[in-house]
Amino acid sequence: MAENTDDRLRLLIERIERLEEEKKGIADDIKEVYGEAKAVGYDVKIMRQIVRLRKMKADDRREMDMVLETYKAALGLD
Repeated sequence: MAENTDDRLRLLIERIERLEEEKKGIADDIKEVYGEAKAVGYDVKIMRQIVRLRKMKADDRREMDMVLETYKAALGLD
């Protein structure tokens, strides 16, 4: 039984390792796309913010905008 458990654990660890490698490859691809965007003049920092906002639910985005506006008003920022 212990050998079976050891095999299962080894297989799970190997799967995680493969997925981590895939994740690194995807992260490298994303970095490359941002580099292309920067090369043609886009503001990468703003693009990252847009990507983050698009992941959010509309209600959460509206709530964040309201809180941001409240904080800006409290600090006298326009």
